[in-house]
Amino acid sequence: MPKPSPDYFARLAALIAIDGERPTKPVLEAFSGAEMATIPVGTADDIELAVARARAAQVQWGAQSPQSRAKVLNRFSELVHDAAQELMDIAQAETGKARIYAQEEVIDVALTARYYAQQGPAMLADQHVQGMLPGATDVRVRYQPKGVVGVISPWNYPLTLAVSDAVAALIAGNAVVIKPDSNTPYCALALAELLYKAGLPRELFAVVPGPGSVVGQAIVATTDYLMFTGSSATGATLAAQAGKRLIGFSAELGGKNPMIITEGVNIDDAVAGAARACYSNSGQLCISIERIYVERSIADEFTSKFAEHVKNMTLAGTYDFNADMGSLASAQQIETVQAHVDDAVAKGARVLTGGRKRADLGPFFYEPTVLENVSDEMTCFADETFGPLVSIYPVDSVDEAIKRANDTEYGLNASVFAGSTAQAQKIAEQLRAGTVNINEGYAAAWGSTAAPMGGMGVSGVGRRHGQEGLLKYTEPQTIATQRVIGLDGIKGIPQGLFLKLTPTLLRSLKYLPGR
Repeated sequence: MPKPSPDYFARLAALIAIDGERPTKPVLEAFSGAEMATIPVGTADDIELAVARARAAQVQWGAQSPQSRAKVLNRFSELVHDAAQELMDIAQAETGKARIYAQEEVIDVALTARYYAQQGPAMLADQHVQGMLPGATDVRVRYQPKGVVGVISPWNYPLTLAVSDAVAALIAGNAVVIKPDSNTPYCALALAELLYKAGLPRELFAVVPGPGSVVGQAIVATTDYLMFTGSSATGATLAAQAGKRLIGFSAELGGKNPMIITEGVNIDDAVAGAARACYSNSGQLCISIERIYVERSIADEFTSKFAEHVKNMTLAGTYDFNADMGSLASAQQIETVQAHVDDAVAKGARVLTGGRKRADLGPFFYEPTVLENVSDEMTCFADETFGPLVSIYPVDSVDEAIKRANDTEYGLNASVFAGSTAQAQKIAEQLRAGTVNINEGYAAAWGSTAAPMGGMGVSGVGRRHGQEGLLKYTEPQTIATQRVIGLDGIKGIPQGLFLKLTPTLLRSLKYLPGR
């Protein structure tokens, strides 16, 4: 399958929410490092105009019923399925990921849009709750949209993370202004095209490419809520800026995610599962596994089989399903992985397989790598690598594995392969991570769109998916109607007598159901 054509890029570039000519920057094909298109570089003025247009359009969109908005998202979900091949092509071209992981993104976008289209209206329906005085106080909670939601999305999953958060904001009645990563802008534009085809007015999902220092900062300064996916350091900075404006903020941030493998496990299953968990998207995934703790009694067998499995993985840059792992996304990613490996080896770690750039395949290819004898003075021991690098640590007991897995400032994702489901469940409940996958690395929790997903510690604020991922984009409003009895009494009863009876009346409420 060929990479996307020049006509395809031109078609998408016409959708950018920028008026007039702007300087451009090249967009590279990750497999080859060659320029395949250019993209205009937006300005703060472009964001201000996009937000103003979004704010005007949001009034009518927010006034529609959730059921009406859901019809647009349902159509969008179907269009994503129809355009799957084209979307996989652009995701591979911009990121270098293997096609299996580009397909993973397409499926996630379609499923998330369908989930919120089907379940969102019920979540957003007015809720009648118990009032101050049963029978006399009617209380209704309704959910108003925030207004304009700003999304700053990363390069590693540029389809999923451009739109999966946005569809929740849209079903809630908001407009969205998004700054995609400068290396992967066309993925966001490809999905914008499908949203527009589904019936969404263009002003309600505005894509403005540009540097974070300019376009990103303008989004923080002008929108009513900020959703960010990226590093913990940048997330902390953005959270502080959002806090100064008193706007809501949600973020999925970094992780140094652990896997625990206990004796009694099917080792072959654990080997295959660990390989997926560590090297999906070339390890460039916030929820991928970078630390494996395996009970000592099975450590040698697991390590030997795992290293052999990883050694035999197919590394290639092809627009088909014939590769287990593709390239990394950029020279910066290669430099980080190589620096972590070099530092570890210099301090006594052993490379079991991998550990080399593969310039013969392309400029950003790096072999999937397994290390042992990693100690705490090495950079890769505690710092997120965000690449195809994992360290194996034998442990003397499950309790030690749990303790070491939790010994981190991160808390995004974890994985457990155990001798029984009951044991795995018990281990999972003791792990400080927003998601824990049993017999899987990450996909089981990630693909469960009805369940909240996010991080503990420095791995994030708030959640995506599920009800939590939708209602964060709303302002709950309480409307309370008082009938018959007011705080100033009941008609026909002297106020003094009413005030004397009030304590007895309030005390009697405890005998009513639900009080």
